[in-house]
Amino acid sequence: MITRLTCVIAVLLVAAVTRADEPKDLDKIPKPVMEALKAKFPSAKIRKWTKETEKGKVVYDIELTQENGKKAEADIFEDGTIENFEREFDAKELPEAVTAAVEKKYPKAKMKEVMEITEIKDKKEVHGGFEIVLETAEKKEVEVTVSKEGRILEDSGEKKDKKDKE
Repeated sequence: MITRLTCVIAVLLVAAVTRADEPKDLDKIPKPVMEALKAKFPSAKIRKWTKETEKGKVVYDIELTQENGKKAEADIFEDGTIENFEREFDAKELPEAVTAAVEKKYPKAKMKEVMEITEIKDKKEVHGGFEIVLETAEKKEVEVTVSKEGRILEDSGEKKDKKDKE
């Protein structure tokens, strides 16, 4: 009897914790956005979302946890059109050109997180590079976006350096 009661309590606690992990205001995300999200990531759980305006268009930036436990993110316009999405990527699997570009730019930096970017261009999925969060040798956190060919597309470290000099 006590073990059965313990099991019931444990199941209820797990269910409560699982629901508590998701934001409470998901009903504020428009239906077309949710439908696009569920079509791309059917079993993912939303961790966090924000509504932003980019180039005059409303976009929902949604952070998820996929069924396999890995992180993902999606930027979806109000009408349900996916702008881009990112999936957590194993740093050991990065193309050599990407690793070399990062090591050249930030010697001795540690990769903290890698996300593979997929952009939607003319309704087709196009590789958008890798978004990499680094901890530099100076213990600063920077984010770089690198093409699969090893070209640095964006570098928050350069942006921070320019701000510091101004």
